[in-house]
Amino acid sequence: MAKTLVIAEKPSVGKDLARVLPGPFQKKTGATDKTERSLEGPEHVISWAVGHLVQLADPDTYDEKYKKWRMADLPIVPPKFKLTVRDERSQKQMTIVRQLLKRDDIDLVINACDAGREGELIFAYLYEQAKASLPVKRLWLSSMTADAMRNALANLGEGEEYALLEQAARSRSEADWIVGMNATRAATIRLRSSFDGAVSLGRVQTPTLAIIARREEEIRAFVPEPYWLVDAKFEAEGNRRFEGRYHEGAQPRIASAEAAQLVVEAVRAQRGEITKLEKRKRTEIVPLLYDLTSLQREANTRYGFSAKRTLGAAQRCYEEHKALTYPRTASRYL
Repeated sequence: MAKTLVIAEKPSVGKDLARVLPGPFQKKTGATDKTERSLEGPEHVISWAVGHLVQLADPDTYDEKYKKWRMADLPIVPPKFKLTVRDERSQKQMTIVRQLLKRDDIDLVINACDAGREGELIFAYLYEQAKASLPVKRLWLSSMTADAMRNALANLGEGEEYALLEQAARSRSEADWIVGMNATRAATIRLRSSFDGAVSLGRVQTPTLAIIARREEEIRAFVPEPYWLVDAKFEAEGNRRFEGRYHEGAQPRIASAEAAQLVVEAVRAQRGEITKLEKRKRTEIVPLLYDLTSLQREANTRYGFSAKRTLGAAQRCYEEHKALTYPRTASRYL
């Protein structure tokens, strides 16, 4: 009987899927270790990628001369990017996945990696590295509840429907490689007399570092200037109370204590007068849902959480507790 191979992005998702697919499932370990590598059921085989198993190859894969860092060899722009397995740990899992993709009784693959660009890329790199040719269906999971998984399994998409997401992720990955490899080598060579080791530059990290450095310079150059504010409490008819702040034009700040005291003395215990009253009807827009960035920003503001800590908590709420939809998203809409 032919079986379907399901490839998830991580073991926890694979095990969750096993709970809603026809079972029972048997655990399968590697040939040389006891690490759980896949799950075998009557109709499905489930395995996983453990994140990025495959990555873009280093420059010396294209030409041995790139083992030496020389300015004359830059820029390095491969005509076609090559792939390589990330490390020894990844190689063990990749071997299992490659064997499963070559099995005679497997006639269909379900891409069950995370629902986003990187999920598409993880699967695409793995599939390409394995030189697989089986037809692919896409499982698009935004929630890890049992009902959501069953519904997604009943409504599989065609793999090619998500080609644009894969292309976007490939473009990002290749741009990172081109900028990172070339800029890092150029900076390291140029600054060799001033720095030991490599000077790491990147498409995202270097502009981000520049923003941080610029802000740090502004903070160090800032000269604090004291100012004063004058607040007053008002009581209207019907025991209604409110507070107001003195403004001189549009600016509430007063440059000296003496000037602030003069304002206080001029208005203390005086009768106020409403000189202008405006009434407006306003429609308040419902706040958007969180995306990952806005969630990390608010968690930092409220609780001082780092971006990494917030992502970890959100990921656990998604995978373990089934309390959140997929957290690694840039969308704020359902």
